[in-house]
Amino acid sequence: MSFYRHSGPRSYLSATMTDRFDCFYCRDNLHGKKYVQKDEKHVCVRCFDKLCANTCAECRRPIGVDAKELHHKNRYWHEGCFRCAKCYKPLASESFSTTDNKIMCEKCGARQEGTRCQACYKVVMPGTKNVEYKHKVWHEECFTCFSCKQPIGSQSFLTKGEDIYCVPCHETKFSKHCVCCKEAITSGGITYQDKPWHSECFVCDTCRKPLAGTRFTAQEEKMYCVDCFKTTVAKKCCGCQNPITGFGRGTNVVNYEGNSWHEYCFNCKKCSLSLANKRFVLNGENIYCADCAKKL
Repeated sequence: MSFYRHSGPRSYLSATMTDRFDCFYCRDNLHGKKYVQKDEKHVCVRCFDKLCANTCAECRRPIGVDAKELHHKNRYWHEGCFRCAKCYKPLASESFSTTDNKIMCEKCGARQEGTRCQACYKVVMPGTKNVEYKHKVWHEECFTCFSCKQPIGSQSFLTKGEDIYCVPCHETKFSKHCVCCKEAITSGGITYQDKPWHSECFVCDTCRKPLAGTRFTAQEEKMYCVDCFKTTVAKKCCGCQNPITGFGRGTNVVNYEGNSWHEYCFNCKKCSLSLANKRFVLNGENIYCADCAKKL
């Protein structure tokens, strides 16, 4: 929007004559009378007003010798006629703009052509506090959370579709919540058995070591790192007396009457025959194949 200032009132050369001097148009003697010199012609006041004066763009009347004249882009106004086309505010000493060939004050010009707030659809006046986001503009007081309706101001915000939310409302409405601390997961996080966790909450139940990206095992809804599971949770193999972790070579386990063995340790005490999926006899803590058991 361009703004212009008027050039000030027009005044033509006027004087009185003591010698014989006639009006260019009516030939009346200008001796002792007021006259106007226009385009090197001497004109009496009456002829000037009738034949030479500019026409006011507002009232369509001549702008006489004694009137203050304002002009802008080859148009002329009486000083009192140079006013806003909307609110009629006098603009002789004010900034103004032109819209559709109409003269307007700054406020009315902005309302006519200005950017409108996405919330209230009123014009965002130049110089007022506003928020711009993705080529759209809001009054500062209109830029509010879709849920709680509180102004967001300079705070962080998040979007869902076309709606804008403050961070707390977005977390409450859309974020997953950690099964451990129940707080919203705003970034990252881990999913285990279809349940969400904060990375910092997904830790060994014993040593609190983070388990993300490491080997771990679960026991009664608690997670353990490999070392803690071996030393504090895992059963001992009745054959080798080492922890049965379920990792590596000890993946397969044999359980019988409260006792457990690595599958590779579940062998006949006498002949070392593997008894996995075979008949066996338990004698104390030792196991025997059927043939060896008969010989005992």
